[in-house]
Amino acid sequence: MNILQALFFPPEQPGGVSSMIPFILDRFNKRGWEMELFSLPKRVRGKGTEPVKFATFDWEMYAGNPIVDKYIQTYKDYVWWTKLRITKTYDVIHAHHPIVGLVMKQLYPDTPVIMTVHSSYEKELILNGKIEPNGVEHAFLTSIYCELEDRVDQLLTVSNSFKQYLGEFVQEPERIGVIPNGFDEKRFRPVPHENKIPQLITVCRLVPAKGIDILLLACAELKKSGQAFVLHLIGDGPIRPELEQMAIELNIYEEIIFYGYMLHPEDFMPFFDVFVLPSRAESFGSVFAEAALCGLALIGTDVGGIPEQINHGQNGLLVPVDDVAALANALEKVTGDPTYRYNLSRIAWDKAKNTYSMSRVVQQLKTVYRSYRKEE
Repeated sequence: MNILQALFFPPEQPGGVSSMIPFILDRFNKRGWEMELFSLPKRVRGKGTEPVKFATFDWEMYAGNPIVDKYIQTYKDYVWWTKLRITKTYDVIHAHHPIVGLVMKQLYPDTPVIMTVHSSYEKELILNGKIEPNGVEHAFLTSIYCELEDRVDQLLTVSNSFKQYLGEFVQEPERIGVIPNGFDEKRFRPVPHENKIPQLITVCRLVPAKGIDILLLACAELKKSGQAFVLHLIGDGPIRPELEQMAIELNIYEEIIFYGYMLHPEDFMPFFDVFVLPSRAESFGSVFAEAALCGLALIGTDVGGIPEQINHGQNGLLVPVDDVAALANALEKVTGDPTYRYNLSRIAWDKAKNTYSMSRVVQQLKTVYRSYRKEE
């Protein structure tokens, strides 16, 4: 079979999806499958001019809103770039962004298009203070899900929690498939090490949705309790200056290292002890599986797809969203007891290896792709 993996962001861009798909492609190609990547370069902006029409709703009722207008222009750009660059046909197209799925089905109506919805753009915008719940932008972005259901051949997502979320916006939620993300076991693996002071790490974009403000407050409480630690923050974003100032005011700046963006944090992650990320929303939370495969103990929030990865008290700890005291207590547990920390990380590694291996996701995708194989 000849399959196109169609991304929105180029593979070299940061983020779980764009960095994961090339490894999937490599696995398939090594097994004799024909598979290619396609994406929209950052330089292609404002090129498309074709009118956009949806079957299930009239997007023009939302026109004039900056976020909606940008979304539609990006759709037009993707149409323009696809027509310019793709000159062959495929047996199956697997899209990884709503714009991509809709464009591919528009341009190749006779080709099966599988669409994996990896995250919620509208949730991210709300949590980051960019839009209001139930506002114009929210209505437009959630209407896209019903349009996807109407047009693509198969809707997939990455967690049961996110399937339930999508179910509110489609007609037949039971038809949505779930294939959790997969991770290359050779890329994410434990490394023997010994740290005298517990080393905490988080990897994320520095935006309000990730709850790093709550993590800093919890770390301040951890320091007051007398527990030594170092927190390594890998990632960048618009609120980094605000977080650095907050760390100074909380008197924990000496315990924190702000690294900024790092292309391959997996090379760094195995040398730490605890991965912690108090997100306010996560469709899946790929970085938890990555950290588990690197042999770290996990602390996350009881939200989205994170509880599907962390069984509280067995392979990690879950805390409520925005609960500083609960997060501080969880941090104190894992930093103060090396044996407990080791047991959590060992069970987390075992579960992640069995559940989120790249081999597992390749087998599941093979089944989906083969279901669209044309009869000879």
